[in-house]
Amino acid sequence: MSSQFPLCIPLGDAAILFQFSHGIDLAVNAQIQQVAFALRQRQPAWVRDIVPALTGLAIHYDLSMVPQDIEPATALSTLMTECLARRLPNLDKLARTITVPVCYDPSFGLDLEAVAEQCKLSIAEVITRHCASAHRVLMVGFSPGHPYIGGLDARLSVPRLTTPRPIVQAGSVAIANTQSVVYPWTISGGWSILGRSPMRFFNPDNNPPTVFSPGDRVQFVAISRAEYEQSLQTPNR
Repeated sequence: MSSQFPLCIPLGDAAILFQFSHGIDLAVNAQIQQVAFALRQRQPAWVRDIVPALTGLAIHYDLSMVPQDIEPATALSTLMTECLARRLPNLDKLARTITVPVCYDPSFGLDLEAVAEQCKLSIAEVITRHCASAHRVLMVGFSPGHPYIGGLDARLSVPRLTTPRPIVQAGSVAIANTQSVVYPWTISGGWSILGRSPMRFFNPDNNPPTVFSPGDRVQFVAISRAEYEQSLQTPNR
C-alpha cells in the first residue's frame, strides 16, 4: 500500500470513507478486512457501522451520540492510524469458511459452455477450476446479501456479458473478470452464469440476515441435479 493511503474522504455528515487503493488488489482487500476486525474491537459507542468494501472502508456514525468535545473525522483518523500501527488480527484465523453447493447442470449454467469455449477448456475443467479456486468475499453490496468474491482462477477470467440479462434467478453463481458472485435475489445481471445453488442467501428474519460477510472464505462444491432438488426440500433457514 502506498504511503498516500489510506485517504480520508467525508461521506456526507455522518460517515467517513478510508480509501486504501484505487484498484482492486487482493492483498490490500485482505488488509481492509483485518482493519475492520481491529476497528470493531475498539469501536466507539457513537459508531453505528463499519463497512469494508473492495478498495476502502466506510465508518458510519450517529451525530447525536458524538460527544461535544470530539470531532468525528479527526477521532476516526486517529483510531485508524493506531490500528494500522499495531499488529493486525490474523484474517485466516478470524474468517469463516462458507460451503456453497452448486449444480452446474446446463439448465442452470446458462453460460457454462460459452465460458469453456472462451477459456479453451472443457466444461468439466471449468467446473473443477471454479471449485478449486481460493475464493474470499471482498465485499457485500449491490443488493442485500450480494457477495463479490475474489480469487477466481485466472484461466476462468471472462469479461462481463455485452448485454446484461434482465432476470437472473436467485441462487445463480456467476463469474466475470477475476471474481465470482452469488445472486441472493432474482434480479438483473451481466455476469456469466455457471450454475445455481439451492441455498437461501438472504433472510431478513435471520440474525445476521445474510450468509456472507466480508473476509469469509468460500468453497464451491459441485452437486448433481438430483442433490439440488433434494436440497430444495430442506432449504437452509
